[in-house]
Amino acid sequence: MEPWMRGYLVGVDPVIAAVLYSLQQIREDVHRWTDGLTDEQLWYAEGGLASAGFHLRHLAGSIDRLTTYADGKTLTGEQLAALDAEKQRDLTRPQLLTMLETAIVKAEAMLRTTTPAEFGAHREIGRLRIPTTLVGLLIHTAEHGQRHLGAMISAIRLATLQRSV
Repeated sequence: MEPWMRGYLVGVDPVIAAVLYSLQQIREDVHRWTDGLTDEQLWYAEGGLASAGFHLRHLAGSIDRLTTYADGKTLTGEQLAALDAEKQRDLTRPQLLTMLETAIVKAEAMLRTTTPAEFGAHREIGRLRIPTTLVGLLIHTAEHGQRHLGAMISAIRLATLQRSV
């Protein structure tokens, strides 16, 4: 049963709960879909499509970056370096899973201290300081994560199909 179907998160605003459910779905599906993959399958890419490893690394990085913006902060040099490194194929599944878990735990902590009264708070994204709201960032974190989760699953299916042919 998917996280959102397991009952209410007592004392949590429904909008925040939806983002928490999304993060939990990402956590569970990433583990399920990457279990048993070889490094070759994890980093397999064909025809200009990104590998599952890229999507997993991007999931961790984007959740971390979006959480930073939601906190009203700018990215650190370390976060910018991690963004630049996203296309590298130098990490193993355990390393990627650790990165993802760290990002999700950070996001969950931030979410659990967020109140609905703050939803309209002004936030800025990136060097261009694109204006948005806190709630806009929270919802984008959930939908962006699901988008890359789906792309990761598609890349895994392609990699495992190619391996079996």
